[in-house]
Amino acid sequence: MMGWLNDIMDYVFPRYCVVCGQALSSSENFLCAECLIRLPRTNLHLQKDNDIEKNLWGKMPLERASAYLRYHKKGMVSTLVANLKYKGNARLGVFMGRCMAKDLQGSSFFAGIDFIVPLPLHKSRLKQRGYNQSEQLAQGISLVTNIPMRTDILVRKRNTETQTLKSEVQRWENLQDGFECRSPEELTGKHILLVDDVMTTGATVVACADACNKIPRLRISVLTLSVAADM
Repeated sequence: MMGWLNDIMDYVFPRYCVVCGQALSSSENFLCAECLIRLPRTNLHLQKDNDIEKNLWGKMPLERASAYLRYHKKGMVSTLVANLKYKGNARLGVFMGRCMAKDLQGSSFFAGIDFIVPLPLHKSRLKQRGYNQSEQLAQGISLVTNIPMRTDILVRKRNTETQTLKSEVQRWENLQDGFECRSPEELTGKHILLVDDVMTTGATVVACADACNKIPRLRISVLTLSVAADM
């Protein structure tokens, strides 16, 4: 009965793949099966001392780090991220968070993590966009792993300029002292997973880690939806 109703709804209100624009079947969500298969997965969670981890060494108390997809300008992942961030498609973030978690769950990547912490948006940016894309991703991960998500730990103190057109040095300077940890007493000896949508230089996650640098025995892991191909 439900399948029949879904078929009617898809006929009356067709849904389309956010990447290629092809009409979706009743069994598909957000991405068609072909695009979902073709997503450029990095499999970095299977690589010890991978490139992301090496990039973050010495900058934060890092346990492990990974990114789900490889981001190329004008590629399918850039289209996916644009839909997530700029086209009001908040539920796409939950869907992709679930996809990430399911693919990584067979490894030990999530072992020992106490809290999932999405990177925060400044309140003005949040009001403008209506949702935090990193929080949507984190919610999807939490639903699969049953690790609690915490949105009250980190806050963004300044509405920093967009990072998109900045050089690497400018990115680091732009985010200096940009975040604050609001619940440091709850994090002593804990292991948190920072979640974001795109990693380019790592400046944002390092700035978040800096906000927590006085917390004893805090361990931090990082997971992003995508990583720049030239990182």
